[in-house]
Amino acid sequence: MTALITGASSGMGRDMARYLAAKGYDLILAARRRERLEKLAADLSGVNVRIIESDLSVEENCFRLYEDTKNSGVDFLINNAGFGVYGKFSEVPLERELELINTNIKAVHILTKLFIKDMIARNSGNILNVGSAAGFLPGPTFSSYYASKNYVVRLSEALHEEMRRDKINVGVSVLCPGPVKTEFNAVADVRFAVKGLESEYVAKYAIDKALAGKMVITPGKLLKLTKFLEHFASEKLLTRMSYNVQMKRKH
Repeated sequence: MTALITGASSGMGRDMARYLAAKGYDLILAARRRERLEKLAADLSGVNVRIIESDLSVEENCFRLYEDTKNSGVDFLINNAGFGVYGKFSEVPLERELELINTNIKAVHILTKLFIKDMIARNSGNILNVGSAAGFLPGPTFSSYYASKNYVVRLSEALHEEMRRDKINVGVSVLCPGPVKTEFNAVADVRFAVKGLESEYVAKYAIDKALAGKMVITPGKLLKLTKFLEHFASEKLLTRMSYNVQMKRKH
């Protein structure tokens, strides 16, 4: 068994790698920071680990990653690479937003598209796309990130149903946690009004649920309750509530 994890150098990607290694998966770990990948690979024992330095905000690197790994028997693809940018839509630099769109949407789309065709051909495999609770909501002051995760959630749900309808043994799941204790907040320059979950817990929970065939994975009791209450709130109220969830970090 072989798993490919993008954004594997820190946070949930790193913890997913550790958990899958403990379950006996060989690993292909992709991220921008080679030194962190090397350190992680050195900490993993008993499995084969290959590291690939790659910036997936560059479209050609997504295709190159597939070409470099398509013959490695990838059974489990985890699209974890992604980031957020905090600020009013009119003020966030366009270049940074385009980098976000390329990483959070385009890279996920390309890799999912290419690998799912291989998995369909052999009628086996799993894909876990890392979305967010943001994927269920609008996100004033965090608009591009929320919008990108909406794309990831809806794409994953649609593919899950396509596989089910066609009776194809390929699982497609989307992880939708609330805030998680990772480097995400520092990169996005944001802090949240609710306490974050532990990355290790979320990583293990997500993998177990994905391998069990769960479509939308929502770790944490608070998030499950919040998702339930969404059915009873207007879009206007949800938007106003979302605005108050995140705020700029105090340096």
